[in-house]
Amino acid sequence: MDSRTAAVELIRMVNEYRVSQAISVAATLRIADHIKDGKRSAADLARLTDTHPRALYRLLRALAAVGIFHEEEDGHFSLTSLGGGLRFDAEHSAAPWAAFAGRPYYRQAWSELLYSIQTGSNAFRHAHGKGVWEYRAENPEESLIFDRAMAANSRNVAAALLVSCDFSPFQTIMDVGGGSGSLLAQILAAYPGARGILFDQPHVVAGAAAVLEAAGVADRCDAVGGDFFAGLPEGADAILLKWILHDWDDENCLAILRNCRRAIRAGGRLLVFEAVLAPPNQGADAKFADLNMLVAPDGQERTEEEFRAVMAQANFEVIGIVEAGPRISVIEARPV
Repeated sequence: MDSRTAAVELIRMVNEYRVSQAISVAATLRIADHIKDGKRSAADLARLTDTHPRALYRLLRALAAVGIFHEEEDGHFSLTSLGGGLRFDAEHSAAPWAAFAGRPYYRQAWSELLYSIQTGSNAFRHAHGKGVWEYRAENPEESLIFDRAMAANSRNVAAALLVSCDFSPFQTIMDVGGGSGSLLAQILAAYPGARGILFDQPHVVAGAAAVLEAAGVADRCDAVGGDFFAGLPEGADAILLKWILHDWDDENCLAILRNCRRAIRAGGRLLVFEAVLAPPNQGADAKFADLNMLVAPDGQERTEEEFRAVMAQANFEVIGIVEAGPRISVIEARPV
């Protein structure tokens, strides 16, 4: 690649944040939901979303240029197959994550990436004077937006995890940090002989009843509020940790894993659902997710060797790793 081509490509990559923010705004305004049944003009959409007609048109035509919407000759907009993923009611919706990723407080933390690189310290705490979990606890609206994003991500990966994991040997399955129960509800629906324990912070599991009832599993699942650093309910023969360990440094991971070790039944299984970092020059998604861990929750993505090491310190032996889909693998471990 010559220097001019390289410069053009680098500038394109630098400017991708504009696309990301535009998608986030469109998701927040639920544009895809408003046009799912047919085309609409920018003026119609502006009335529906209480926005400025000309400014909204400029947003829509920009997103049409990257294939999310389609602009007709008469100025009306329709939804493309790609843009269909921005519908909140889509089977595999990216809308909750898109709405979350553009939140000002989250973007502000990313703007402090240089600070993290210079110091090794957390950008979010530097930007806001407190950690991300404390911030969300104090800002219920932001916590709700984040929880919806996590629930949507769980629904999007649940099918892959159900294919990759056989839950039939387990009588009681506990999802630690399981949010509102989206993943556990789908597992219990697929395995009617199993019971579940949903464990998360009290204000998070408070919203689980509707999810569990909608899946028809509420009578087989207990929602328990607590702190996974303080302790876990005992008695599960399978403990799930989905996208939990990457939020924390090794010391905090050990605290979580040791509580899992105390709670798990003899002969049980720990199932960790995380990205496993690829060798050099591969796996960009997980490696940029690792930067996100540095910026926001102050954690890290890990290599296979790093997972094996931290689990061994908590008296778990990794017995298998299976890639289940983009940015998620199943790491199976047994207590020793």
